[in-house]
Amino acid sequence: MPFILIELGCWHELGYPGVYNLAGIHTEMNLHWIDWLIVFILVSFLIGIAIRTHFLTQSVADFLAGNRCAGRYLLTMADGMAGLGAISIAANFEKFYESGFAGAWWEQILAPLGLFLALSGFVIYRYRETRALTMAQFFEMRYSRRFRVFSGMLAFFSGVLNYGIFPAVTARFLVYFCGLPPQLEVLGFAMPTIAPVMLLMLSVALILTLSGGQIAVMITDFFQGQLVQITILICFFVLLSQIGWSDLIRGLEMAPEQASRLNPFKQEETQGFNPAFFVMIAILNVYGFKAWQGSQGYNAAAKSPHEARMASILGMFRAQVLFLLSMLCPLFVFAMLHLPDFVAQSEAVQVTLATIESPQIQSQMRVPAGLSELLPAGVMGLFVAMIISAAVSTDDTYLHSWGSIFIQDVVMPLRKKPLSQKAHMWLLRGAIFGVAAFAFFFSLFFPLNEYIYMYFQITGAIFLGGAGAVILGGLYWKRGSVEGAWAAMIIGSMLAVSGIVLRNIIWPYFLPGWKQAFPALAWLRGLPEDFPLNGVQMSLIAAVSAALAYVVFSLLSKRPPVNMDKLLHRGEYAIEEAGHHPGGSAMNPGHLTQPEPVNWRERLHRRLGINRDFTQGDRFIYFFATCFTLFWFAAFVFGTLLEVIVGISDDSWIRWWGFKVAITIVMALITTVWFLIGGFRDLFEFVQRLKGIQRDAFDDGTVRGDEHLQKDD
Repeated sequence: MPFILIELGCWHELGYPGVYNLAGIHTEMNLHWIDWLIVFILVSFLIGIAIRTHFLTQSVADFLAGNRCAGRYLLTMADGMAGLGAISIAANFEKFYESGFAGAWWEQILAPLGLFLALSGFVIYRYRETRALTMAQFFEMRYSRRFRVFSGMLAFFSGVLNYGIFPAVTARFLVYFCGLPPQLEVLGFAMPTIAPVMLLMLSVALILTLSGGQIAVMITDFFQGQLVQITILICFFVLLSQIGWSDLIRGLEMAPEQASRLNPFKQEETQGFNPAFFVMIAILNVYGFKAWQGSQGYNAAAKSPHEARMASILGMFRAQVLFLLSMLCPLFVFAMLHLPDFVAQSEAVQVTLATIESPQIQSQMRVPAGLSELLPAGVMGLFVAMIISAAVSTDDTYLHSWGSIFIQDVVMPLRKKPLSQKAHMWLLRGAIFGVAAFAFFFSLFFPLNEYIYMYFQITGAIFLGGAGAVILGGLYWKRGSVEGAWAAMIIGSMLAVSGIVLRNIIWPYFLPGWKQAFPALAWLRGLPEDFPLNGVQMSLIAAVSAALAYVVFSLLSKRPPVNMDKLLHRGEYAIEEAGHHPGGSAMNPGHLTQPEPVNWRERLHRRLGINRDFTQGDRFIYFFATCFTLFWFAAFVFGTLLEVIVGISDDSWIRWWGFKVAITIVMALITTVWFLIGGFRDLFEFVQRLKGIQRDAFDDGTVRGDEHLQKDD
């Protein structure tokens, strides 16, 4: 617990194991030596595993996509871990601290959309059928080489800008959770503590990524995913033992009347994360599904389109475990900070937060600082190991993705001569190192002055604003044209960049001066002090505008319809793959080779997208996932109607949340054991398949002449 010492040097005489910041505030280290030992073992294990995988990476396809050999459980655990990230944990902590259980109610708007996207294999099935190694390779196959280079540059710029804040948010999380000083003095120079922490974290991620590319990333992310699931369950039960369910509810009831953490219909004063936020997120999730390329290596890594689809379905069950972390951890901290029983812990958190000047960073660090006061030794180490795992798994995946995209989709298409396999992989490694260097310096100097989620949305929209229309149109509409793709990408990116400039530069820095310089302009005086649109709203505007541009310019184009069979390797262009029958399609399972249904059951299966790839076990998982998700959505619809018609008491909401948490705990326990067994089986098969597979030197992401469908080159 922090306290002030008058003499900066007296801790040496007292033998006290503390550290100092530059203000003379002594901060007791929150971690016991056992906790540090757990962290050391984790990092050593990951580096050792990554080095052992080096011999498996023998080709560009290995480095980029694990040579398309991954099974569903390996993909579910590794890709899910890559998408978690310490920054995502911090963003969810921030979101649910503000919105509470009530925010989880409105998130159920996304339930049927998530069900449709996962069960149908929406986008991911057809994308895997194209056999593209990157999204921009698909863009060249479907549109043109020039468009590939342009979209690759946009994806790279949007991605590194989006990723640029990751290291800093992770480092601050660890600094305030572990009780490290905010600043250090090295050789007489003051430096923020996040600098060496970022350097250490990025170094670990670089070692993992450079050693074996996507193969090393997938295997280490898999182990980290298993650790995280087990740690989440342990932390939940420990927090529940510290603050019982009744105390948790009592703490949440202390929220303001119109910013309720329990009643979703009393959120008029909830900042940022209100019902409208979740509705807009639902629209953007469909529009940009699988468009974000932060984990592009996973999109092409499945051993068949069906395995990619099943991995998406299984991810719905893994989300039950993550609910315990992202939702309940911030609520335990909220209760602790408001209950009189925890005054000492609350004061310690406030002292820690007082050392942070930025209100926005205070908001981000409130939950980590609170958890450090609740978790005991040993569990603290597991939690730090989990955060490091989440950070490293996202760092290595993003470094791999953005570095690969720059080489594959910008540099290589502009080269006239192909590279050797060895030179190609070294070029990829150089780009990955460059992305890490940029992220370090950007994180060190960029001031983040808004919610993490809002920053994600607007920087991501530089690429996603147009990419959603280009991907959906390219995969599902044969009339989609090169002209439509160019129009969508240009308009979407321009609107997103304009939003960034207006919100982060013109409004805070130039608008006040303009109002003073031109006091006679009434319209200028009438502009609000803060930019009226947040990141999500600006992203939605960019997406809608780009989609309209794609449709209009494609209809105006005189190009002939695209040969979709050739694009998706169907019919006469079919390629046999293990576990996949060419011609079957998630969104059109009866296409070409599927026999006509003979009874109502087969007709139902066809409508639901169940094709010949499905085993009996797959069908059970499919229908269970459907029923489980529809149950929660039906409860959402019924509860919303009941509230509107007769009203629901706060006591009823409390009972509902208790029921939901109990069901989630049961599902989390089952999922953890289930995926542990299935995951290690897939991991063994993945390694064996890589040892025996025949490498193709031409499978390097290059689109050759006979693979082009449209051209403007």
